[in-house]
Amino acid sequence: MKNIVVLVSGGGTNLQALIDAQESGLINGGRITCVISSKEGAYALERAKKHGIKSRVIPRKEYSDSVEYSKAILDALNEEKADLVVYAGFMTILDELVVKAYPYKMMNVHPALIPSFCGKGYYGLRVHEEALKKGVKLTGATVHFVTEVCDGGPIILQKAVEVQSDDTPEVLQRRVMEQAEWKILPKAVSLFCEDRLSVKDEIVYISE
Repeated sequence: MKNIVVLVSGGGTNLQALIDAQESGLINGGRITCVISSKEGAYALERAKKHGIKSRVIPRKEYSDSVEYSKAILDALNEEKADLVVYAGFMTILDELVVKAYPYKMMNVHPALIPSFCGKGYYGLRVHEEALKKGVKLTGATVHFVTEVCDGGPIILQKAVEVQSDDTPEVLQRRVMEQAEWKILPKAVSLFCEDRLSVKDEIVYISE
């Protein structure tokens, strides 16, 4: 059984999707053993508590720079014996030393179809604002492995979502969460825990 550690910063809706999937038997071969928050008082911590999941708070503001903070996160991941690290609304960019310690063992969900609307500065509502500005007819979500390149890691799963003519960024954000993010993130986690993911030449292959 693999240990899944989830990194959070805010409300934890993607964490909740993972918890719900775990409790309904949709995640095979792994379990969420710890939730680590970069902020005190994040509602995601309440979600973990309600479901009896251990949590830790490592406040970003207490560290002088990203390298020192990354070292603290890495120490925590090692202490928790993490097999898989999942970014679920984790709003802090970690130094590459963490990625190098957990190669192809860290994944993130991004609210667009990478390589569209991704990279530095593309997070939260801005992703959906830019999608609407471009007039795209399809958007969606991507689960990818985390590398030192922001949103640049190998793509694990993607799911498309239709854009409606009267969408606001907030409405589109909610639809992408409900129809894509909350579905493909638990699926990707389960595939990892079932040892069904492999990476060759930066492309992810899924075995049957």
